[in-house]
Amino acid sequence: MTATAEPELGRPRKRKEDARLITGRTRWTDNMVLPGMLHLAVLRSPAAHARIASIDTERARRMPGVRAVLTGRDLADEQGSLPCAWPITEDMLAPQAPSLAVDAVHFAGEAVAVVAARSAAEARDALDAIDVDYDDLPVVLDITAAAAADSPLVHEELGTNRSATWTFDSAEAGTGGDVERALADAEVRVDRTFRQQRLIPAFMEPRSVVVDPTGEQFTMWSATQVPHILRLMLAMTLGVPEHQVRVIAPDVGGGFGGKLQVTPEEIIAFLLARRLGVPVKWTETRSETMVAAHHGRDQVQRLSLSARRDGTVTGLKVELLADMGAYLRLVTPGVPILGAFMFNGIYKFPAYRFSCTNVFTNKTPTDAYRGAGRPEATFGIERMMDELAAELGMDPMELRRKNWIERDEFPFDTVSGLTYDSGDYAAATDKAMRLLGYDELRAEQAERARRGATVRLGIGISTFTEMCGLAPSRVLGSLSYGAGGWEHAAIRVLPTGKVEVVTGVSPHGQGHETAWSQIVADRMGVPFEDVAVLHGDTQSSPKGLDTYGSRSLAVGGMAVVAAADKVIDKARKIAAHLMECAEDDVEFTEGRFGVRGTDRATALGEVALAAFAAHDLPEGVEPSLDADATFDPENFSFPHGTHLCAVEVDTETGRVRIRKYACVDDVGAVVNPLIVEGQVHGGLAQGIAQALFEEAVHDEGGTLTTATLADYLVPSAVDLPEYATDRTETRATSNALGVKGVGEAGTIASTPAVVNAVVDALRPFGVTDVEMPCSPQRVWRAITGARASGATAPESGGGMGSMTQGGTR
Repeated sequence: MTATAEPELGRPRKRKEDARLITGRTRWTDNMVLPGMLHLAVLRSPAAHARIASIDTERARRMPGVRAVLTGRDLADEQGSLPCAWPITEDMLAPQAPSLAVDAVHFAGEAVAVVAARSAAEARDALDAIDVDYDDLPVVLDITAAAAADSPLVHEELGTNRSATWTFDSAEAGTGGDVERALADAEVRVDRTFRQQRLIPAFMEPRSVVVDPTGEQFTMWSATQVPHILRLMLAMTLGVPEHQVRVIAPDVGGGFGGKLQVTPEEIIAFLLARRLGVPVKWTETRSETMVAAHHGRDQVQRLSLSARRDGTVTGLKVELLADMGAYLRLVTPGVPILGAFMFNGIYKFPAYRFSCTNVFTNKTPTDAYRGAGRPEATFGIERMMDELAAELGMDPMELRRKNWIERDEFPFDTVSGLTYDSGDYAAATDKAMRLLGYDELRAEQAERARRGATVRLGIGISTFTEMCGLAPSRVLGSLSYGAGGWEHAAIRVLPTGKVEVVTGVSPHGQGHETAWSQIVADRMGVPFEDVAVLHGDTQSSPKGLDTYGSRSLAVGGMAVVAAADKVIDKARKIAAHLMECAEDDVEFTEGRFGVRGTDRATALGEVALAAFAAHDLPEGVEPSLDADATFDPENFSFPHGTHLCAVEVDTETGRVRIRKYACVDDVGAVVNPLIVEGQVHGGLAQGIAQALFEEAVHDEGGTLTTATLADYLVPSAVDLPEYATDRTETRATSNALGVKGVGEAGTIASTPAVVNAVVDALRPFGVTDVEMPCSPQRVWRAITGARASGATAPESGGGMGSMTQGGTR
């Protein structure tokens, strides 16, 4: 074993896992082939709301290769109800959520029957032979309509479509003043309603599950983000002893929150395997992904902001309607609540009130999607800051500078009750403005407006922060979340000096194996290549709370650090004994233990071999060199940054083209710059996609009309711009490395930057909002609608200082 040649932290290592992923020399769930394995196919309801009058499965049972055909009634006594782990209020209403519908269906795509056959093709063919008779019921799709007292009911037994209302009031919490008074006394008040459209995660690898019941325990392979949570929920939902369930998440091709779930198909596959006594596999088609995997976002935001004439903000009121879809999935109710703490953003609001009503509709259930509540909140406040700037005739950047938290004010207690530990918004903003060429573009914008150009320039701003490293168990407990937020890791130094790291977080594209190897190499002075990272198997990694909420590094990585420190402490005792010196005299540097003031030294690998041999160990020291650690932070981490977008909008066609995108993110200390850059780029693609391309659309009967990638517009590389990126660094104070999360930052920040740019380009036409996605048709309709209403003429100028009242969508 040799010491590392240079520090690993901050080194742009290429990902060690990429070789097998890119070449396909890996094992995805759908690659699994077991002896005697059957394939499952799921029949899904074409109706969004209907009673199941009858299901005739006789023809399907006689089809070639078919071993079993089961309906919800066949499994009614054993399937239980899909779990919801976040009861946000004591009076929250939650309907029973069977994996296979029994008496009624509540969204188009809900599972009503399952076929097990020798091949996937035979299973799919048999679906066509199942005859289901539906009695249609009234369908409600619009959130606002569903929330009304006279709306058709999604679940008659509940008597309402309102699941719960959750509120936070700064006056009641003691974190700020009375927002109603602030609004009443306002010198300037801005009221806006924004729509967060419904999105589909559209991960690369479709969901897949294999269950093997033939051993002494049930083994489930699943393309999941949450193997540990899945194992626990399988046991709790189905009454199976937890120690008899093993869940393995092999390499997983993307998740974005869409695989943070206990799915109906996982339950169905488990039950079929148990009933038939043979392994079964289910892998969805892409169209199944679109209609049956959970969706994201889908909110109506009613926002009111008060300020003084000089631009100082005085109050913010947020009223949300959040679409749950037809059922509450694992964390569905809590997703919009995460945004409650972020609507105030980086600004010093003296008064704040947040209220969210969760509503059922006859649509696919929603749940976490990259950012989970934080993108929605950031969009709301960044759009409102632009609207206030327009009302006051101020440059929107000047307005932000006037109200944001200054560097010397950290740690800062926010009006929503969080404590931001560190940040420097001015430094990130100044760098981003230089990257974009902000002043030059503003001058060009004004020049285009003066000459009445048909292609207008708009500049959008998003100065954001987010809370991530979803963890502090006491905070999650105060929000009634059904689990903690700690994370676990173990480190073993093998007799040959190689190192195995066992981590409770499992990757689906984040690069954990590389980053964890760098952390351990740096901490323990071992070569990067000598570190192996084990993850995603509840047998080899029995403790963990998995991957979501940008928590892997800030929580899981810190458990790795703690375990490494424990190993070094134990090794120091053994080294002192071997070198016949006091433990306090032993120094550890670059993988070697030395006696202070002498040339006596021994390497970590030599200590590991001595621990394995156990011929001469200190009294009370066990013959192994390993350690476990659990980390539960005291606070979230708060990455921040400034994202700037310049767009060109063709006012004759409505086409939007991103001319330049510049962002400067502060994610604390950086372990691997290449991974950080990749996470930022991927996040930007998803946030820009929400702004310009993606939307889940249903027809009036509740059928998803964007059920293929030909209709649901996921942008390709040619649809997206090059990005000018950079970083600043203010270290987090909540962990030993000073790191903050990065996985969701680009998605959170980019959507409002793009939409603000589009609206900025169109303000001279009287447009104050374009509903997302800002498609050419919507942009053109906004312009023509504003012209028809007699809004300001194009010749009146450009930029923030020339808006008129009255928004158009």
